[in-house]
Amino acid sequence: MGFFDFLKSKKIEDRFAISLDIGTEFVKALIFEVEKDKAKVLGVGRYRQKLSDMQGGMVTDISGVIQNCQAAIEIAGKQAKIIPRQVIVGIAGELVKGMTTRIKYIRENSKINISMPELKEVISKVQKVAFDKARSVLAWETGRSEIDVKLVNAAVVDVKIDGYKVTNPLGFQGKEIEVGVYSAFAPIVHLGALQTIAEALDLDLLSVVAEPYAVARCLANATTSDFSAIFIDMGGGTSDIALVRQGGLEGTKMFALGGRAFTKRLAEVFYLSFGEAEEVKLDYSTGKMQEQAKIAKVKQALFSDCQVWLSAVELTLEEFGEELLPTKILLCGGGSSLPDIAQVLENSSWYANLPFPKKPQILFIKPTDVTSVVDTTGKLKQLQDVTPMALANLAISLVGQETIFDSILSKLINSVKT
Repeated sequence: MGFFDFLKSKKIEDRFAISLDIGTEFVKALIFEVEKDKAKVLGVGRYRQKLSDMQGGMVTDISGVIQNCQAAIEIAGKQAKIIPRQVIVGIAGELVKGMTTRIKYIRENSKINISMPELKEVISKVQKVAFDKARSVLAWETGRSEIDVKLVNAAVVDVKIDGYKVTNPLGFQGKEIEVGVYSAFAPIVHLGALQTIAEALDLDLLSVVAEPYAVARCLANATTSDFSAIFIDMGGGTSDIALVRQGGLEGTKMFALGGRAFTKRLAEVFYLSFGEAEEVKLDYSTGKMQEQAKIAKVKQALFSDCQVWLSAVELTLEEFGEELLPTKILLCGGGSSLPDIAQVLENSSWYANLPFPKKPQILFIKPTDVTSVVDTTGKLKQLQDVTPMALANLAISLVGQETIFDSILSKLINSVKT
């Protein structure tokens, strides 16, 4: 019996779980314990993926990714002295579509208190509209008339009664109920690969969550009515964008361009292997590179790719429509540690073509900003650590007590999936 099996054979309480971020470059695993409204991280594991394991956030070699996930979990387990059975897994990739659908429902009698059956009916209508819309979008983008699409995760992002925002509408009276439900969908082949990985690791899948949704909900004030921002999570293979307006998540979009493309460019320019080029990129990003001529050569090599990435950001934000965009852009993910990314956002006039009321402010989300996740290991210090911490933040309600919306939506998800 290996160490992995030994730890899993121990009796594990329900309050322990694993956050698994299966990225294009690294698998990142956090083992944490839920205490009240906090996730206490007890172990951290990272394991590098091979170039053939993942492409653009999508699994291309299931057996290879399974081995990498097991290695990352083992590293975290040795530190935590425990390996839980429950796991929450993040999903990304350009074919993962997330959108918020809103429906206004006019009640026949505004003086009757809102009941659970009535609330279920409203949310069910919203979910059906969202599912039909997602199938249409994915079919158009893939050029196929029929495509197997499955619901990844869903969450109620805001509820208003006669224009007044509430957190729990039960018991309220009013004429008009407006409900916004965020839904993320993915092709069955993409989602099925993650389910297969969880089964091979003998883990109970708490949830598969769209990573940009998790990141957009990781800050303590992200759901308040005075909070608006654009989140950009730049990983190894994809860049994920989430738009939040007045605490409500408008939608999430992704495109297949991340840090790996910049590493490949350096490998080409400097005639290096991928691993050697990655080291050059890291030295450049962390300020360890001192030779000015080499720094200038790296910057020149990355210039065109940065412009392509910026154009992709601009096109993605255009898809959110003509309504004014928030003037705060929050960056995270390992790819965003490349200094040229923040510089190209700050120093060019790309935003002039979009409905920004003024030049956007560029900021970074640090691991310490995810206040609901407490790091007892001292190892969560990098921008790439924010995403697995964001997944752990969402798992707090799954491992602990379900909210009223979680309960309703879990039943709806099962019905839509079948």
